[in-house]
Amino acid sequence: MRRSPLHERHTALGAKMADFGGWEMPIEYAASGGGVLKEHAAVREEAGVFDVSHLGKATVAGNGAAAFVNGCLTNDLGRIEPGQAQYTLCCDEETGGVVDDLIAYLFSPENVFLVPNAANTAEVTRRLQTSAPEGITVTDEHEKWAILAVQGPRSHDLLERIGLPHEHDYMSFADGRYDGRDVIICRTGYTGEHGYELIAAWEDALPLWDGLISGGARPCGLGARDTLRTEMGYPLHGQELSLSITPNQARTGWAVAWGKPAFWGRDVLSAERAAKPARVLWGLEALDRGIPRARMPVIADDGTRIGEVTSGTFSPTLRRGIGLALLDRSAGVAADDEVAVDVRGRAAVMRVVKPPFVESHVR
Repeated sequence: MRRSPLHERHTALGAKMADFGGWEMPIEYAASGGGVLKEHAAVREEAGVFDVSHLGKATVAGNGAAAFVNGCLTNDLGRIEPGQAQYTLCCDEETGGVVDDLIAYLFSPENVFLVPNAANTAEVTRRLQTSAPEGITVTDEHEKWAILAVQGPRSHDLLERIGLPHEHDYMSFADGRYDGRDVIICRTGYTGEHGYELIAAWEDALPLWDGLISGGARPCGLGARDTLRTEMGYPLHGQELSLSITPNQARTGWAVAWGKPAFWGRDVLSAERAAKPARVLWGLEALDRGIPRARMPVIADDGTRIGEVTSGTFSPTLRRGIGLALLDRSAGVAADDEVAVDVRGRAAVMRVVKPPFVESHVR
């Protein structure tokens, strides 16, 4: 497995490591007094830092680079200015399924920086390279850059303490320097809290990490990242998004610029949208002690299977089980209805809700 530039810092803190998209990454820091529950609470109440250097990085450069990307990915780069970022989707041209969801950072009309998911970076890059016209280059820079996510209501204070810019708007980015080294500070995140994602050169990750920890950030693993994103109802590729799950089904149609003349999958997705998708993503909130988990069946009152859980966890904030599930539209399920989830042979009662499960503090 591949390793982040901070691997030795994680092992020194006693992190539990696991395979994540082909990368050996920290799941939790239980041995050093952390653990998922405390790490989750740190992000909801103060400030935590995640090493997310496993995320992909790719640059699309050349005359008309932004226009080229705009003709491939779902969202409309024409709606943002240089210095801003945008959530978008890479969809399959034939099926409309999601190859990956990613963030596009617009540096200029000639330079777009993309951050896809770790396991999908090579495929997203390949598809763009195959389609790129002469004069536009698509470069996989996966191990050129490190990314640290600083999240929580005190994250802006932390960045101020270490001398990094922190007052720019959500979904924008600014240049800064730490310890004499360049850092890009992005007002993005995956937790539902005020936060930043810091992009630094691979070899500059260690001093930046050390500075954030010294400044008061709690190190957080990908276990807490998952509980935090599930509380917000944020999709994870491979669970709520995949080649067999479209944006219409996953309720990410807000990231599709339907008026654009072209993007991959436009025709099939527009047809599905007009006909209404056969299944749609809902939230589930446990009314008993049950905890939904991925792949568990969702059952109606009459015992009919009407869907499947895509993600599920114990919510540290709500102190109950929550999950996301794709439910058949034909079942006629609506918010506040009750369904059951087959939790190892026991019917656990759940209320259908529309996420987020907790209030978002992203501003």
